[in-house]
Amino acid sequence: MSTPPVLTALHFYPVKSLAGCAAPEAAVEPWGIAGDRRWMLAGADGMMITQRQQPRLALASAHPLPGGGVRLAAPGADPLDVAVPALAEAGGTVTVQVFRDKIEAVPAGAAADAWISAYLGIPARLLHMDEPASRRPIDPRYSLPGETVSFADGYPLLVTTLASLDALNALIAEGDLPSEGPLPMNRFRPNVVVGGTEPWAEDGWQRLRIGEVTFRAVKDCARCVVTTTDQSTAERGKEPLRTLARHHRIGGKAVFGRNLIPEHTGTVRVGDPVEILG
Repeated sequence: MSTPPVLTALHFYPVKSLAGCAAPEAAVEPWGIAGDRRWMLAGADGMMITQRQQPRLALASAHPLPGGGVRLAAPGADPLDVAVPALAEAGGTVTVQVFRDKIEAVPAGAAADAWISAYLGIPARLLHMDEPASRRPIDPRYSLPGETVSFADGYPLLVTTLASLDALNALIAEGDLPSEGPLPMNRFRPNVVVGGTEPWAEDGWQRLRIGEVTFRAVKDCARCVVTTTDQSTAERGKEPLRTLARHHRIGGKAVFGRNLIPEHTGTVRVGDPVEILG
């Protein structure tokens, strides 16, 4: 008898594109896991800064503090605690851009900006999303009216499976760059990782329940250059995009994982059963 699917890992990323945090359990809010990507980095022009442009962000981390703040840490830099900025004290919101979305966000302040600018060697700002219930609607092609998302690329959660990673690593081993594998799951920066499935089973999921929370699986996750960045060294290679492009394309794009929108709030825990509802 086969083992039923189970939640094997939970991750959240307090600052978009910095290193993530693992957790044994997490509250699921309408816009994603509590504390996930409520902060982001932007340049002087308001455009998001991520590992796409700055792979060294993989080596920086942000650990959650009580009250929603973060502790920033990075090689060669003293840690810095940043509290959630008050809207009035920040002088209001500023406009930042995540892909095509223009979003109002609250500046974290001069100390945080100086810290991240010094680490990256370019002018940069740290910003906070104060009202996730209203700041950023999800793409209406895949969402219901009123559904919102944090500073994540586009959707509240991302699910991946261990079986698909194993299958991908087997393909990499058989390819022309076997030395770049096997790859760890952190290349894909998921929120929830599921074990006990067939390889690529998630491609067909439409709805699933993890523990006490039900999700709609609305879109395959097209992958970008961030997946080629070693999250422990910030060095870039060609995998997994090379192999995904050859062996796992959907809609003309190299994909790995599937985007989720929660249907209601609740708590999910590592070890929770995962039930595929459609």
